[in-house]
Amino acid sequence: MPERTKPPRVLSRRGFFFGAAAAGVVLLSDNPRAFAGTRAVAVRAGVSGWLELFNTHTAESLQVVYRSTDGLVTSAVERLQWLLRDHRSGEAAHIHTGLYDQLAALAAAAGVEPRFEVISGYRSPRTNASLHAAGRGVATHSLHMQGRAIDVRLRGVATSTLRDLALTAGRGGVGYYRRSDFVHIDTGRVRHWAG
Repeated sequence: MPERTKPPRVLSRRGFFFGAAAAGVVLLSDNPRAFAGTRAVAVRAGVSGWLELFNTHTAESLQVVYRSTDGLVTSAVERLQWLLRDHRSGEAAHIHTGLYDQLAALAAAAGVEPRFEVISGYRSPRTNASLHAAGRGVATHSLHMQGRAIDVRLRGVATSTLRDLALTAGRGGVGYYRRSDFVHIDTGRVRHWAG
């Protein structure tokens, strides 16, 4: 069972921008050709390995540089893990960093800044079993329980467009939930479905 963690210290907006400019971060992608031919986002203050996430259940927001020229920024990854915790149980767990790279790359492909609304991040096995038993359309062996899946909306981009960009990238599973207006993205095998 994942270890429960304490909420990390929140970085101020001023501290974020100062640190980001100093770091001169670079986004590293597993598949640099996945988004060939798409519009690039203007790099702001030397920052490209960053995300802004808003948790729709807890109303918490985090803007963070998660990858620098030296690699992953541990403190940022810890803050992201806390934001993406199971909001029902309060449990936080390791989140596969490939998800962060996918989100940043999808925003770049869409030509917008990586500002996402998170519907679901990590899901504890107990929460997953409860949702599955209630018929909420949750897979028994969901990758959310492994920290390898996230359900999101990208601000300023239709979820159908986000789905299309994720399908084109071919970097994992893509689920499109039109009625609930979100896209599931994971680091599992390449597959797709509509919910």
